[in-house]
Amino acid sequence: MGVVYYLLHPNQLRSIIQWKVWHDPVHHRDPSKEDPTLKSCFEFLNKTSRSFSAVIQELNPELLVPVCLFYLVLRGLDTIEDDMTLDIKEKEPLLRQFDKYMETDGWTFTKNGPNEKDRELLVHFDDVVTELKKIKKPYYEIIKDITIKMGNGMADYALNAEHNENGVATIKEYELYCHYVAGLVGDGLTRLFVEGNMANPKLLERPALTESMGQFLQKTNIIRDVHEDYLDKRRFWPKEIWSKHVDTWDDLFKPENLPKALECSSEMVLTALKHTEECLFYMAGIKDQSVFNFVAIPQSMAIATLELVFRNPAIFNSHIKITKGDACYLMTKSTQNLQIVCEVFRDYTRRIHKKNDPRDPNYVQISVQCGKIEQFIDSLFPRQDPKQLGEAAKPKERGQPGMDAGEAFVLGGMVLLTLFFVSGLMIGTAWFFGARFDSLWKTDSIYWPSSETGTATPIEHKEL
Repeated sequence: MGVVYYLLHPNQLRSIIQWKVWHDPVHHRDPSKEDPTLKSCFEFLNKTSRSFSAVIQELNPELLVPVCLFYLVLRGLDTIEDDMTLDIKEKEPLLRQFDKYMETDGWTFTKNGPNEKDRELLVHFDDVVTELKKIKKPYYEIIKDITIKMGNGMADYALNAEHNENGVATIKEYELYCHYVAGLVGDGLTRLFVEGNMANPKLLERPALTESMGQFLQKTNIIRDVHEDYLDKRRFWPKEIWSKHVDTWDDLFKPENLPKALECSSEMVLTALKHTEECLFYMAGIKDQSVFNFVAIPQSMAIATLELVFRNPAIFNSHIKITKGDACYLMTKSTQNLQIVCEVFRDYTRRIHKKNDPRDPNYVQISVQCGKIEQFIDSLFPRQDPKQLGEAAKPKERGQPGMDAGEAFVLGGMVLLTLFFVSGLMIGTAWFFGARFDSLWKTDSIYWPSSETGTATPIEHKEL
């Protein structure tokens, strides 16, 4: 975006400047104390993730390296799964045994296609292996466990010919896919947070909260990236949803079917919105500010992205995303506290509700869900103080006596006296500045006509 854009949108520029100037990280990473292999890991973190890199590097030192390595391991796994140049016979064992490779000194992988954007990470994966062996055992075991589960899940999908050819069929399959690629990540992160004493251990007893965190992010990304995935011949929108609106997947992208496509996208947005309350509840269990920032920023970005894609025709012919100014605004808001994050969610939920179209088959359900989100936020942070409301209601409950006749007479008299005083003051002021009131009583006044009968004088027109 150029200078002209920011001149026309000064609020965007203001948000960027505010974030750059006033943002003060809770923790600062110190590269001078890092080994060369760890520096290499952070370099790959910067290369492979623009959205998570900054917030990871501001984490509490206790979790900084484990979370960084966790991300790189899963990114390596994802790079193998995404590479369509790899034969399935080679890809499957790589995915299922990736936990073994991350324990093998010096292991690297160089067979990714030349166009695979993150192939360099696997070429130098030995640096990640080296650093994994230095972290605390509990952290390592968590990373290994999630790697095993995700690797097997990815392998199952890679072998699923029906999925590869026709995409996701049912909503259940859709949510299972989101579980493998995002829900498991949330599970691993929550266990890391609790192990580091940065989150309430009760979160481990509520896996649905953790699952919703991942589902909300992944579903939002799938909705936003529908056109990009369409060009890559990938289908993640479940047939159970899109088949209600169009006959074939390709029909969804035809201009003449745009109204139906928007209705389909509305239903997809609805499936994502249903996770919102649990996401907010999850964030209430975070005890460390840097960890709160880490989980809150992506969630705020997600609700803003949902508002952007909701009933937006552009998602079917281009790749859209929130502006840099909006991103900086959201990061500023999301690095404070839960109440402010809730206000962000309330704001974007209201925008979604405002854009909702009564002609849309999902209109009622979306409106109800928006109402549920607001109601949940009000349950966390009531906009009125119940104590004050209770105190105000007590006099009414006791039945205060009404005004008696004497009080009414005195009040009426005071009103009349005030009226006479103000009127006299105004008339006196007018007289002092030269107003004439005596003309009101003259008989020839226009205000007080004479009692004498006037006679008309005929007008002569000699020229006629």
